[in-house]
Amino acid sequence: MDKTVKTIPKNKFQEIKFELKEFKGHNIIDIRIWNNVPDSDEKRPTTKGVTMNVELLPQLKEAVELLEKELTK
Repeated sequence: MDKTVKTIPKNKFQEIKFELKEFKGHNIIDIRIWNNVPDSDEKRPTTKGVTMNVELLPQLKEAVELLEKELTK
């Protein structure tokens, strides 16, 4: 099930990947920072990120909507 659904450039050297994965029989959402590997086109995941069960997606969406409301005040 591993699938990257969105990649957002963070800066010149990093990007944020939003992925759906399967881990030990569970479907998970993985939001993680990936770094460019020096002198290569390769990118590697960092430990900076969050992994959560897909069942938490409604709560994640709610949190993002609340952030958006706060930013538009």
